[in-house]
Amino acid sequence: MKQPLDVPELAAGEGFTLRPWRMSDLGLVREASEDDYIPLITTVPAPFSEAEGVAFVERQWGRATTRTGYPFVIVSPDGEPVGNVGLWLKDMGQGRASLGYWVVKSARGRGAAGTALEAVVGWARRELCIPRLELYVEPWNSASWRTAERVGFQREGLMRSWQQVGTERRDMFMYSLLSDGQ
Repeated sequence: MKQPLDVPELAAGEGFTLRPWRMSDLGLVREASEDDYIPLITTVPAPFSEAEGVAFVERQWGRATTRTGYPFVIVSPDGEPVGNVGLWLKDMGQGRASLGYWVVKSARGRGAAGTALEAVVGWARRELCIPRLELYVEPWNSASWRTAERVGFQREGLMRSWQQVGTERRDMFMYSLLSDGQ
């Protein structure tokens, strides 16, 4: 049996840090579950219950155990967990991995997503040597695609009816960042 992935603690810019999920992060899961959008595109439970919150955190641990990805909690400079950024490895055999991120409403607009994304990208390129990083963003979500672009991702195109979001299929912009910086 292969060893589980080791989700490291990473320093990010502007005093943010990234770390593995803990049971003490149930408040973050609760706030994320109250968002209109986060539960539609993630496995964050809605509505929240303590049992569902615990199951969510355990799923994050399971991603490392099954070697499918690195889930990180984004922690603000004041020590509060404010979001999630994940590096997902299902296409590593093809030389690519995907990223996803979310920040709870109370913490938006402070640079958490961008600094977290930049930290994971740098770490993935240095330590894991992944040739191609990808992410997908709905066209209406300008805050998210601007974050990706600030970190250096390039929009490659519109993937029509690419992802199930809630009860419908949605278009997604596809972004990539190559190991040679293009």
